[in-house]
Amino acid sequence: MFLLKHLLDAAGEGGRISEIAIFEKGPITGMGMPYNPLTTDRFNRSNISPEEIPELPVGFADWLREQDRGVLEELGVERDEEIAEDEVYSRLALGGYLRDQYLNLLAGLEEAGVTVREHAECQITDVKRLVGPDQVVVETEDGAAHRFDRVVIATGHCWPTVDRPECGYYSSPWPITKLLPAAGELYDFPIGTLGASLSAFDVVSSLARRHGEFVEEGGEVVYRPKEGTEKFKVVMHSAEGLLPHLQYDQVEPMRVIYRHVGREELFGIRDEQGFLRLDTYFDKVCRRVLMDAFTKDGRVDVVMHLRDPGFVIDDFVQEMTEEHEYADAFEGMRQEMLEARESVEGGRPIHWKEAMDDLMYTLNFHAELMPAEDHLKLRSVVMPFLMNVVAAMPLDSADAILALHDAGKLELISGKVELGDLEDGGSETPVTVDDDGEKTELSYRMFIDCSGQKPVELDEYPFPSLVGSGCARRARARFADADKGVAKLPEEKRKDVFEENGEPFYPTGGVEVDACYRLVDAQGRGDSRIHDIAFPHTTGVRPYSYGLQACNDTARLLVEGLMGKG
Repeated sequence: MFLLKHLLDAAGEGGRISEIAIFEKGPITGMGMPYNPLTTDRFNRSNISPEEIPELPVGFADWLREQDRGVLEELGVERDEEIAEDEVYSRLALGGYLRDQYLNLLAGLEEAGVTVREHAECQITDVKRLVGPDQVVVETEDGAAHRFDRVVIATGHCWPTVDRPECGYYSSPWPITKLLPAAGELYDFPIGTLGASLSAFDVVSSLARRHGEFVEEGGEVVYRPKEGTEKFKVVMHSAEGLLPHLQYDQVEPMRVIYRHVGREELFGIRDEQGFLRLDTYFDKVCRRVLMDAFTKDGRVDVVMHLRDPGFVIDDFVQEMTEEHEYADAFEGMRQEMLEARESVEGGRPIHWKEAMDDLMYTLNFHAELMPAEDHLKLRSVVMPFLMNVVAAMPLDSADAILALHDAGKLELISGKVELGDLEDGGSETPVTVDDDGEKTELSYRMFIDCSGQKPVELDEYPFPSLVGSGCARRARARFADADKGVAKLPEEKRKDVFEENGEPFYPTGGVEVDACYRLVDAQGRGDSRIHDIAFPHTTGVRPYSYGLQACNDTARLLVEGLMGKG
């Protein structure tokens, strides 16, 4: 979508592209997996408001206002409510909007003299790099071979693990229809989820509405279960026992890569080895920005801590995480609803959350500058905190969550989960929960992995010829101090370290791309003919790429490189 938008912009500026071919394995082009009616449900929320969506031919809120009542009802949008820029609408509504904008962009490209060819329901089986002529071949399931000057891989989400419905195990919630009871049937047993993510709440929302209804009583949302669902409930498993933070008002809903620091300044704080250290980034960039944000939020206590040079990013994460920890996570959410409502309904921004999102967005687009030691810290310490804070839940979704909990239909269990043997022929999924050394054995007739998208590693890369010919390699990071860095790794991570030319590297996940998203080959060279912007492939290089804003900036950087501006 955003690649087409930036290609259209480039065409208007004299870009040299004459033809674009679009391959989509599904029947509907231009929507994206999370918003496709074949994948999602009218009760699933998009978790992004119109004001947060990057510019497209027509704005999301304006598009919704143009739709008639029947269309909006099909999309799960209440037409009686005023369409607002800061409201969150259904995934289906966003999918319909994106599909229309996609068609608008195709029409614009045709008007600009670019021929567009769509190949729907066309599975790509391989991509091959030719040397003479200097081209790329795309092979499809029907045996056809298509030659191009350049290829952009934008395959989106990927769920390679296979479901095991015979024992009730599902490796992802998608498509959501596979989890729903058949017409006229109800589930009358507990259902488990791995994770308490927003995807887990999509599962909760869809199942809850098939087994009861939400009503308003005395100004509060209440859940009324159907008869015959006495044993139905959803049990979410979260390693830390945390629920997401709640939606908050923002001063600037759009993220900007260089909002708080310029590119030259950022490169100027690298060390003598050329590394951008995470502690240095926090000290030189984040500290002053967060002090200003917490001052605006009236949090003098945190400002005082940030003034202490010894208060590092680990301390900051720990302090802010502890503020969100409660003996009862649901009661904690109930308390936090007061601040969240004041923020959203009263137009009172929570500056520190917005600033943290901006700062990590900046770091994301320069993560290749970090050494292995800091990639490991980012993933183990910072990212779990960020995903809990920034992936904020809409307030009405939180109302539903609390109503379900009050009705005894939603629980949260803390501790790390290990799946049992799925090959033992049983009809349930066994799990072991380890909560600080205390282990509990559980079993579910239905258990859904909602822990999110995993990196697609090199041996899983869907284009075998690119791997076999050395056109793709593992994303990796050098160690700032190879001896100490490797020695400090726990055994389970030390075994992942690999050497090339006598130098140890840590695999950061997925395949390697350069700053313009050119696929990096075995010799470390970016290929100007092949770009990869699929987040599951590039997560090792761009670890904080989430949502439509990251899609937009990713596509912009690619096109700038394509046109010689990068």
